[in-house]
Amino acid sequence: MTDVAKAAGVSQSTVSMVLNHMSGARLAPETRARVFEEAARLGYRLPRRDGQPEPQAALAGAGGGAGGAGGAVPRTVIGYLVDEISTSPHPVVSVDGARDAAWEHGCVLAVHVTRGNTAQEAATLAALAAHPGLLGIVYSTIFTREVRLPEPLRAGHVPVVLLNCHDDELRRPAIVPGEVGGGHGATEHLIRHGHPRIGFINGEPWMEAAKDRLKGYKRALATADLPFDPALVRDGDWMSGSGYDATLSLMREPRPPTALFCANDLMAIGALEALRQLGLRVPEDISVMGYDDQEISRHTHPPLTTMVLPNYEMGRAAVEALLGLATGQIADTAPAGRRWLTKIDCPLVERESVRRR
Repeated sequence: MTDVAKAAGVSQSTVSMVLNHMSGARLAPETRARVFEEAARLGYRLPRRDGQPEPQAALAGAGGGAGGAGGAVPRTVIGYLVDEISTSPHPVVSVDGARDAAWEHGCVLAVHVTRGNTAQEAATLAALAAHPGLLGIVYSTIFTREVRLPEPLRAGHVPVVLLNCHDDELRRPAIVPGEVGGGHGATEHLIRHGHPRIGFINGEPWMEAAKDRLKGYKRALATADLPFDPALVRDGDWMSGSGYDATLSLMREPRPPTALFCANDLMAIGALEALRQLGLRVPEDISVMGYDDQEISRHTHPPLTTMVLPNYEMGRAAVEALLGLATGQIADTAPAGRRWLTKIDCPLVERESVRRR
């Protein structure tokens, strides 16, 4: 199926929808024809398993409901649970990606915000479980972290994909950002521009994102055979004020950095203000790198070079993985000794706040 998807220029979940003749998928006739053509050219044959329903039937509920007495109810509803959505722009973008991917495959997304309230979460899961059209659940968190799934989801009665979180053994399907790679890419970009002495302003050190971005920073230095200097690292709190204070502190070092890598764009904005007050020009005197690619990073002076936090792509990937689970194309747990964790790359966005020395 991977070969067919590559040859046809579509996702693997689209190939699954077409070859399983899933009627709910809103796909152009040209796309369907292209998938069938490439599948035939490559010699693909849809496997048939004796005694088991076709994948298309697996997406239909038994009993009455909209299909009438004894009829099948198409499973086209995807439950999306998230602990918080209003205090950060990031989870909203993940919802957008999940919604778009669901709609492309003939499904709708039902978003529920639980605010970490276990009673609300249990009631929401009970309501979703009673829905005859439920295909599966995306379980999401605002901060990347380890979670213990609620008992109804651990039971395995409904397909579940974790988004921006993971279970303790990393054996359930989980989609997370590639934070170590993002930290590495940001630091490597500054090194390529001639900056061997790079200050790093991190977020709250107990958070997975902060730990992984620091790990990427260290790895990029090691790859370039540059020493790690703890005197160039400051912990912040993701807010602009901590970026401002950390920058003033770093620039008081006997050997101050020639570039700053801030672990998010808000702290980078604080860094830009501190540098202005010190009479330093960006990027002529010092370069600044952010992380997240928030909207405001396009409008700073100068516009901020940053890394994309791929929330939209993560939302899409979670729904596509869920569709794979529902059609039996993807296992719901990794084999013993293996991990089921997909990391989505954090691309670099070059603007004007980084300059070659």
